[in-house]
Amino acid sequence: MAIWLTKDSKVIVQGMTGSEGSKHTRRMLAAGTNVVGGVNPRKAGTTVDFDGTALPVFASVADAIKETGADVSVIFVPPQFTKAAVVEAIDAEIPLAVVITEGVPVHDTAAFWAYNVEKGQRTRIIGPNCPGIASPGASNAGIIPADITPAGRIGLVSKSGTLTYQLMYELRDIGFSTSVGIGGDPVIGTTHIDALAAFQDDPETDAIVMIGEIGGDAEERAAAFIKEHVTKPVVAYIAGFTAPPGKTMGHAGAIISGSAGTADAKKVALEAAGVKVGKTPSETARLMRETIQGR
Repeated sequence: MAIWLTKDSKVIVQGMTGSEGSKHTRRMLAAGTNVVGGVNPRKAGTTVDFDGTALPVFASVADAIKETGADVSVIFVPPQFTKAAVVEAIDAEIPLAVVITEGVPVHDTAAFWAYNVEKGQRTRIIGPNCPGIASPGASNAGIIPADITPAGRIGLVSKSGTLTYQLMYELRDIGFSTSVGIGGDPVIGTTHIDALAAFQDDPETDAIVMIGEIGGDAEERAAAFIKEHVTKPVVAYIAGFTAPPGKTMGHAGAIISGSAGTADAKKVALEAAGVKVGKTPSETARLMRETIQGR
């Protein structure tokens, strides 16, 4: 079982003919992902060969859905074109759009998210500036390495791409149902809470790893949600325990002001909700291992 991305998902790639889109399409295919085509209006009607797999290029997301039944789009387009690409995906009502692009202007993200709400939120947006979503052994939509971990019964939601990979590696002996990299920009489409709710409802996810970071109040809001709605064990890691106030650290959303948004404040909120919080990724993995073994 997995959330949002399964072995039956049919994936298209907006920007498949570009350098990044092409490279990661090849990786996704190698991981067993059912990639059924790409989108580039200038190259519509052509095909692209990926090591013996010929994928068609469509003029639009709507055309791709009509011809292939695609239900997932992975978006690899430059920042200045990302808003238009996401709006196109929303207009086509694709169920899942995974926005990998880094450096998307915040007002563009806010605009396409508001547009999605206006249209009834028929499209789940993950990202932007994220590594994507992977259901090991089933499908991989984005840039998460496919060979870190086997399938298992841990769900993972993370703001950080590299920490996603590290926790997947540290817990590879147990394995993951789905790993979701939500991105660390100030405005994102899918939140910790969205993923926590999905993992809570997934009968084959036994426990959840949540990775947050300094800045904002997303983790505090997630803690409140966990306290009220999540019965499965949650282990968390907050990046930035040593970050000085007033400094942006890594992601655009990772800035603290005074005592607000600090790792310590988030740790306190999560622990009050019954979440075990590690001070390092390795300690977090150990806490999850102990939790799983103690069930």
